[in-house]
Amino acid sequence: MAKKLEGKKIAVLVAAGFEQSEFEEPIKAIKKDGGEAVVVSLKREKLKAWSGSDWGDSFEVDLAIDKARPEDFDALLIPGGVMSPDILRMNDKAVAFVRSFFEQQKPVAAICHGGWMLAEADVVQGRKLTSYSSIKTDLINAGANWVDKEVVVDQGLVTSRNPKDLPAFCRKMVEEFCEGKHRGQAKSTFEGGRPLH
Repeated sequence: MAKKLEGKKIAVLVAAGFEQSEFEEPIKAIKKDGGEAVVVSLKREKLKAWSGSDWGDSFEVDLAIDKARPEDFDALLIPGGVMSPDILRMNDKAVAFVRSFFEQQKPVAAICHGGWMLAEADVVQGRKLTSYSSIKTDLINAGANWVDKEVVVDQGLVTSRNPKDLPAFCRKMVEEFCEGKHRGQAKSTFEGGRPLH
């Protein structure tokens, strides 16, 4: 039987301190279905993950953000962890990278604090999503329709709250990544929302 993600290339955007399970489990699901996961960060280096309440393992970065082109990828995964999205949202290139996936109507999956990157990229206006509860207000202030569910799918955007939601998150992520582009994915800032920065 053909693997659903065969031939698809997925960008995995992280900085130091990403939550290890929210990185490893979705990548495992992508590879199991035949997809290629490419780890993108601010520099090509080894990054340490955060695992529960302490530092976890180190992982190689495949591609620096300077060299990463959204048009080379079919979808985007943004793992959580408090530190990683907080570092990434201060980097203009990382924010523009995220925004480009929405402009190109490509599927995006974000879990836990990964939602911070969606708010920073100004792509959540009128979108239904979830996140780690502590960033709920940030997302609502950015215009999102925030709900408390293990996984929320809205036109190619997949979001979940925390590591306990990983089984549902991975399942829906693979489904949406297989489906490819979604016309409704660009709805937000790009169609009558707030102007782009």
